[in-house]
Amino acid sequence: MHTAVLTDRERTAVQAYLRLLHTVRAAFDGPPGASRPPLVPPSVLAEAEQALAAAGLTGNEEEFFRLLQSWCPEP
Repeated sequence: MHTAVLTDRERTAVQAYLRLLHTVRAAFDGPPGASRPPLVPPSVLAEAEQALAAAGLTGNEEEFFRLLQSWCPEP
């Protein structure tokens, strides 16, 4: 298995993305029939966007998801 060594900024971007992903999943896993649409706190989205920009990955989704897969492979 290939193991990537991420820079601090890349690792921060991956971690922010995973927090965003877990937040979105939690919002959609709310009670069925809820009268309000799922809400993702803007701060969580902003954190992910800022981390991607700091890592130089804005607009380079292919590279970002390659890093994500190498750092957090599927079972």
